[in-house]
Amino acid sequence: MPKVKTIFVCSKCDAQFPKWLGRCSECGAWSSLKQEVAMKKGPAVPVGQLETLSEVENSTTDRLKSGIYEFDRVVGGGIVPGSLVLLGGDPGIGKSTLILQVAGKLAESGQEVLYISGEESSSQVKIRFSRLGLSTSNLKFLGTTDIDTVVATVNQFRPSLVILDSIQTMSDQSIASAAGSVAQVRAATSKLTTVGKGNMIPIIIIGHVTKKGNVAGPRTLEHLVDVVLYLEGDRSHIFRVLRGVKNRFGSTSEVGVFDMQKGGLKEVANPSQIFLSERKSQNPGSVVAAIIEGSRAFLVEVQALVSRSNFGYPQRRVSGFDFNRLQLLVAVLMKKAHLFLSNQDIHVNVAGGFKVTEPAIDLAVCLAIASAHKNKIIPPEVAVFGEVGLGGEIRAVAQSDQRLEEIKKMGFKEVIMPTTRLIDEPKGLQLVFGHSVDEVVSNYL
Repeated sequence: MPKVKTIFVCSKCDAQFPKWLGRCSECGAWSSLKQEVAMKKGPAVPVGQLETLSEVENSTTDRLKSGIYEFDRVVGGGIVPGSLVLLGGDPGIGKSTLILQVAGKLAESGQEVLYISGEESSSQVKIRFSRLGLSTSNLKFLGTTDIDTVVATVNQFRPSLVILDSIQTMSDQSIASAAGSVAQVRAATSKLTTVGKGNMIPIIIIGHVTKKGNVAGPRTLEHLVDVVLYLEGDRSHIFRVLRGVKNRFGSTSEVGVFDMQKGGLKEVANPSQIFLSERKSQNPGSVVAAIIEGSRAFLVEVQALVSRSNFGYPQRRVSGFDFNRLQLLVAVLMKKAHLFLSNQDIHVNVAGGFKVTEPAIDLAVCLAIASAHKNKIIPPEVAVFGEVGLGGEIRAVAQSDQRLEEIKKMGFKEVIMPTTRLIDEPKGLQLVFGHSVDEVVSNYL
């Protein structure tokens, strides 16, 4: 009997080694090498048939509309037949709720949906559908953790949509490792890709995330799928943000905003109005910023609290904003705007639990800190946007026209912004072009 050849694979970076090591030499992780059976070489295969792309006819396929506009827009206008969509998010954030609503809407429109779960029974899933008030007439349920059973079922019944909850529970009996391991997740995803594209059936898979917010398992999982979505938000807040970070069939970095209610996730058509609904304009340290997420602009409130530190080292705390970026902006304010902040505790919050990563919010953060420090109010009819450089200069940002349109729609009268070329200057909106943080702070505070 031939000896079985084994290799050791890193569970963090997927690197392979002929023998066990205490530490992976590729990524530096300790005790991450797991033993696996090496794949045998197969027989020789014939050469593939080449095609000239200029002679290939363009095929137009109708996207599968879920009926939930925010979801459809994030995936590019609907789910593409044969695509593999990965949805990740923190436990309890609402991933299963969103997918159940998508399945229910499609079932109500006459589409057959196959819901596969390796974590819940059919009665448990039905209770959740009933709680959301969704129809289950065209919904089929399969409770299994065997990926080969999933593939055989999909091949036979060929539903309009397949939902798998979750990929970490699936296992391939031919692989001698536990479910959720690198080899199991990779094998299960590869088989789902083959059956989905072979039958032109879209498949949505739910993935668990790690403490750092990344999808659990190998990073190759994100490369195997066509679309990667993340459902973000603080469980203490009512808002949830569906963010697209990869999309082979549409734009990336799109976001959809939802309101978590008793009956499930409700679409938020006007995020600006929701985020500013509880704003108290007479409070120092409150500034409204215009940001861009994907193809849409909306307004958020940036709040700052500055108080004298009771300790030798002042505290810096952020929520919804990058901590390192805050440290940089505080240094700019101290050096260029001459604000004495070295003995001040600074807390910055983006109201509503929204996370902002684009640099256009820099100017709002600086003004909020300066307003809180001087205990002076920024006029409530003023909105701002702009990137702040290390020299204190205010730099131009993309899509200024779209930001101005949203600011005008929300009833603001004045905008502090960097000098930029505009396609169409909005009427009834006073534009104040700021050149430096020092200049803006001096003029408004």
